[in-house]
Amino acid sequence: MYSKAEATQLRQAFWTAFGQYMAPVPSAEGETTNWINYKTGIKHLYFRMQADNRRAYVAIEMNHPDAGIRELFFEQFRELKTVLHETLGEEWVWDPDMIDAQGLPLSCIYTDLSPVNVFNRDDWPKLISFFKPRIIALDAFWADAQYTFEALK
Repeated sequence: MYSKAEATQLRQAFWTAFGQYMAPVPSAEGETTNWINYKTGIKHLYFRMQADNRRAYVAIEMNHPDAGIRELFFEQFRELKTVLHETLGEEWVWDPDMIDAQGLPLSCIYTDLSPVNVFNRDDWPKLISFFKPRIIALDAFWADAQYTFEALK
């Protein structure tokens, strides 16, 4: 078991390593991208990557406080589901009604990998191999799909 400080340090070390690994990879539009804190350009819409001592996941999270607007986001993604899954090369889980760690409602489209442990450096290659193609595919999808969300900004 790790102390809180050790866990924080290992988590930071992983994300720093992942960020350095991804730094030379341009976005679908040829731009430099902060892959770890990916900016969709739309408030309350996030592409998230998380890892803990049991699993890792990549997600599209819609956490608008207004349930109706959150539902509109989710429905817009549902209309693009075929394109999204073709771009990702796999099907993801679609959950319109989730609760985040702070107890707030969100809608989520995600995939996960388990068992993996971000605190075990031996698992880092597995984690990087999981995150890299999926965040790149999300970026490629978003390069075209973002314009369909303009009205929801």
